[in-house]
Amino acid sequence: MSKPYWQGVFPAITTQLKKDQSLDFDATARHVEALLASGVTGIVFLGSLGENQPLRGDEKRQLMEAMVGVVNGRVPVLSGVAETSTAEACRYVRDVEALGADGFMLMPAMLYKGDPRETMVHFRTTAKATGLPIMLYNNPLSYANDITPAMFAEMADVKNFVALKESSGDVRRITDLHNAVGDRYALFTGVDNLVLESAVLGIDGWVAGSGIAFPAENQYFWELTRAGEWVKAREMYRWFKPLLDLDVSTKFVQYIKLAVQECGLGSEVVRAPRLTITGAERKHVLKVIHDGIAARPKLPKLAKRK
Repeated sequence: MSKPYWQGVFPAITTQLKKDQSLDFDATARHVEALLASGVTGIVFLGSLGENQPLRGDEKRQLMEAMVGVVNGRVPVLSGVAETSTAEACRYVRDVEALGADGFMLMPAMLYKGDPRETMVHFRTTAKATGLPIMLYNNPLSYANDITPAMFAEMADVKNFVALKESSGDVRRITDLHNAVGDRYALFTGVDNLVLESAVLGIDGWVAGSGIAFPAENQYFWELTRAGEWVKAREMYRWFKPLLDLDVSTKFVQYIKLAVQECGLGSEVVRAPRLTITGAERKHVLKVIHDGIAARPKLPKLAKRK
């Protein structure tokens, strides 16, 4: 069986902001370099963690143009697509394809709970607006639209749908997807604290969230799963899980940006209406982060699987 079109760790990077809420291209670029140095095989800009929805359309296009230049072909550059209408999604993918991106992570249209027919028409129509490959994103807990294995099977005829990001929170979906679509798509998990369970059941990649604050450890953990080193992977997962749990909160953007800051890889500044966390909540999250930093495992070299 040939390798999937995309595989490995495709971190969903934060969009770094200055205190005045403007985009900080330099800080984002520095984080990109740290992720690339860890061995990631792709980067997703402007996912939910990248604060896609509160950014203006011109800002998103400016960020993608700048980051395509920063990455400079070293790994695939994907952009999240979270527009509120099908027409805007089509306009966005055309524009970003022209800016040199390598593909997209396509979400259902935001702010509307579509039925299966509407969701699939949105996906199909957006796909026709670009020749680039697309990762379809299923996150019914956050976006109210559940894209079932049967729906993915029905959309298998769309050639530029090459990958699925499964974030339903139900790890049983991994097996259901294998049974429904075989190896038609590269299968990614998007739920950080289900990554070990998902890896056991068989995935091709991971759209990592919390791990962007710990890129070397994140990549090493992933490589343990690829090598079938399950005892070592389980041991490392027990250290990692409190940090990975930061990814599954409604304030995951604030929590992960705070982790990025505490690890010296960026700033916690978020785009309003989000606000940085305060009080007891902040103390709790900082304790999780600082405990993780203090117990950070030493990483031996692990030969990457070919």
